Amino acid sequence: MLRATMLATGLLGAAGVAVAASEDDFVVADTNDLVALCTAPADSEHRVAALNFCHGYAVGAFQSYQMLEPVGPGHRFVCVEEPKPTRDDVIAGFVAWAQTRPEYGGEPAVESLLRYLSETHPCPK
Repeated sequence: MLRATMLATGLLGAAGVAVAASEDDFVVADTNDLVALCTAPADSEHRVAALNFCHGYAVGAFQSYQMLEPVGPGHRFVCVEEPKPTRDDVIAGFVAWAQTRPEYGGEPAVESLLRYLSETHPCPK
């Protein structure tokens, strides 16, 4: 799975959209920081830590949503279909989504991540 992430982020980096991850990005003050971590270029000294942090952040955000969101009709706004997409696919999709929506770059990363998930995996009405 990490290999697929490295391939996906390597392709994103080759397209010129990756930015160098810095230690400051690990604070994840906003969506731009998370995207920088998720797209750390191959030559970054922080690449492995950045990709692992990106995955951990995304999984933690989604698991927190699942635990805190009331269960029942009309309460959930993210419903992941079966078969579930891979973590790599979700993160690559989030990065692409965030890069085309710079207006969310300064917002909290968890808000943007859940906004992306609600747009791409909405619950049936």
